[in-house]
Amino acid sequence: MGGAVKRLCTICARGGSKGVLNKNIRSIAGKPLIAHSIEQAAASGLFSCIAVSSDSDEILQTAQGYGASLCVKRPAELATDQAAKLPAIAHCVREAECQLGILFDVAVDLDATSPLRTTDDIVGAVELLESTDAPNVITGCAARRSPYFNLVELDSGGAVRLSKPADPPVVRRQDAPPCFDMNASIYVWRRNVLLDEPRVFYPGTRLFVMSEERSADIDSELDFEWVEYLLRRRMG
Repeated sequence: MGGAVKRLCTICARGGSKGVLNKNIRSIAGKPLIAHSIEQAAASGLFSCIAVSSDSDEILQTAQGYGASLCVKRPAELATDQAAKLPAIAHCVREAECQLGILFDVAVDLDATSPLRTTDDIVGAVELLESTDAPNVITGCAARRSPYFNLVELDSGGAVRLSKPADPPVVRRQDAPPCFDMNASIYVWRRNVLLDEPRVFYPGTRLFVMSEERSADIDSELDFEWVEYLLRRRMG
């Protein structure tokens, strides 16, 4: 990857988590959850700046203590339970550029609740963007269920049906087209694409595939325990 490319890493972490109280700064495998993503970004060696966006001063102070280059205070309207994440990422990019006085070429967002990714995952996702003409890259893992075979939904009358029936029908899961679960671990955009039209899917969006184990994220107490177990196992 070209060394002249200016890359920004954003890590967006709200203070008002409901499923796991204060999860972004709660200790997991010996350090605050958000610290794992900051340290992975730094270890990748890819970024001119690692910017953490939050409405919480405590999260921002913690992030700074673990190596964040820049702390961006998120406006209240971008930090509600109903607020989408994309506007917060775009706001963080604009604020970072304004404060630093530079324009980035590539923006990479790491989800703070996905600490099982590796630096190789980050490097691989960025390399996939920069080695192609893709507007952006998302990450995912092989799906456990297939919409062509054993993923079902209910119609308005309560009858069950396959989510995506094929013609002819798929009778063995191995014969179904490969499907993937988005894991929201890493998002990579060309900067102008993100700021001109913040979206996840564009014509030409690419997928970087990660293992199921590295794709687990934290939305509940059970998730927290499972991810901590996997982190500690990795650390030996």
